Amino acid sequence: MATVEVWTGAEVKALRKAKRMSIEAFAAHLGVSDRMVSKWEARGTDITPRPVNQAALDTSLAASGPEVHERFAGLTCTSDTVLSDQRAETGFVLPRQHQITHPGDGKRMALVEAGVFLAGPENMPIWLPDFYIDVFPVTNSDFSRFVAATGHPAPRHWPKGKCQDRLSDHPVVFVTWNDAAAYALWAGKLLPTSQQWEKAARGPRGDVYPWGGQPTLAKCNSRESGIGRTTPVSRYHSGVSAYGVYDLCGNTWEWCSDESEPGRRELKAGAFTSPFARATPSAFNDADTTMFDDDTGFRCCFVNNEPG
Repeated sequence: MATVEVWTGAEVKALRKAKRMSIEAFAAHLGVSDRMVSKWEARGTDITPRPVNQAALDTSLAASGPEVHERFAGLTCTSDTVLSDQRAETGFVLPRQHQITHPGDGKRMALVEAGVFLAGPENMPIWLPDFYIDVFPVTNSDFSRFVAATGHPAPRHWPKGKCQDRLSDHPVVFVTWNDAAAYALWAGKLLPTSQQWEKAARGPRGDVYPWGGQPTLAKCNSRESGIGRTTPVSRYHSGVSAYGVYDLCGNTWEWCSDESEPGRRELKAGAFTSPFARATPSAFNDADTTMFDDDTGFRCCFVNNEPG
């Protein structure tokens, strides 16, 4: 049975700072004493919140807006904290995280450092140069700025061509490969190759999943979650990859730049509509470039050392 990752003191502090609360205000928000919050933050990884407090922390993060999620991701992904319990058990130390904000669309991007990784079901060693990749998939809010700036047609699920506020931090869907490529061009980026995407998901060691080697269904939005729809892109903070990248398993399929055959492009990630087994980052999938569906979106990459 899948278990929920226990919060560390660093993550508690990051959430409090992301919500821009004092210790006293944050304690009242959670329904605990300010002494308890101070104790959690001081003890780092050596804490075990009671289940009711764990639930309060999970609920606080889940109920936060996209700005809080962005700040929380930045604070946790730039720390030296090991984000995966599976990696900690193997003694694998994550590389120091580095993120930037791209000037084209204002999205946070994570550096994937040059080096060899294990690719595909056969774990073939492949070397890739440095690149940056979006920490989060392109959201409805991101895509709405693109539509407003360029006049590009809006996705079909937006009522009267306008993004609904309740879906602003969900991945944009009903986009064809050409829609995704047009956004990337506007932002001054590229769609990732399948190998870039896979390295961002599997890390320098070639983990099976973004979070490690265990098939933990609770760390992503697949069919087994029973949610039956997209979720906010920063919901699964315990399922991030070694580079601090979210939603590389489940939620939505993501377009890649690779042409598998004429008129078809590769897809990665799996989706809320597909079984967990299909969400393995090394797995192959493709579709016609004109395909658009409620479970297909994308994210971008940037191949230079620094954008601009």
